[in-house]
Amino acid sequence: MSQRKSYAVGTGLFIVLGFAALAYLATQTTSIANSHQGASYSVDAQFANIGQLKERAPVKVAGVRVGQVQSITLEPGKDVADVTLSIDKKFAQIPVDSVATIYTSGLLGDQYVGIQFGNAKTYVAEGGHFGLTKSTQPLEDMLGKFLGGGSAADAIGGTYSVKANFTNVGTLSVGAPVKMAGVAIGSVASVKADPVKLDALVTMDIDKKYDQIPDDSAAAIFTSGLIGGQYVAIQPGGSPNSLKEGDQLVLTQSAMQLEDLIGKFLVNGSSSNSSNAGSNGSSNTPAGKH
Repeated sequence: MSQRKSYAVGTGLFIVLGFAALAYLATQTTSIANSHQGASYSVDAQFANIGQLKERAPVKVAGVRVGQVQSITLEPGKDVADVTLSIDKKFAQIPVDSVATIYTSGLLGDQYVGIQFGNAKTYVAEGGHFGLTKSTQPLEDMLGKFLGGGSAADAIGGTYSVKANFTNVGTLSVGAPVKMAGVAIGSVASVKADPVKLDALVTMDIDKKYDQIPDDSAAAIFTSGLIGGQYVAIQPGGSPNSLKEGDQLVLTQSAMQLEDLIGKFLVNGSSSNSSNAGSNGSSNTPAGKH
């Protein structure tokens, strides 16, 4: 009997410890562990998609917790989520042009808001607003970023459209990023064949905060890495006038095909070999005359 009792006690303790461990893990991987401490100030941010973000989810800078999600509401009349962030007052020097992004902890963890600092000299204060946000990424977008496509911050503040014609767009597709100096400033809205010019007409939606792009700028189609996705790169010109809604970029550079690149390499190589051969021949000719 005593041996059976000891087994029963041991089994009971094991079950109790197991439940205690599960409870501890639950508090460490959910918002229960993210209780707010100390004085704070509230900042607003809008997201096109919050995924599974919950109230009391942590707000982090460089992986360090600086606050928590205070409330999540739906913007009246809009398909935009209004998220209020409660940030500890000791972290009062967050630039106003910082980007607020929704991330996921690990593979199956909870979601949180990560803040990436900007370069502005002014800081968000009580009742402030993060104008630059990135929503939670669906699996398709994550795979696209893995292949080098990248993505732009959600243009909650609005966009303006510009167009450009290309003789060859390669594999450029709708949703591909539009970049300037390597920074995503918009996305490709449409890619259509122009029945008159017999080339491709690309429409790009550019975030309104980038409204000082010279109207003589050039647009080129590049590829991210070796096998990454293609994107449109804008190279600023020198005109004092800026691009506006409906403008068209005249200077364009189409996508380079692999065959063209190999052909260029072979042509350059043969040209250099020919020049070397010619120089050797010319140097040998005087020797023959002597």
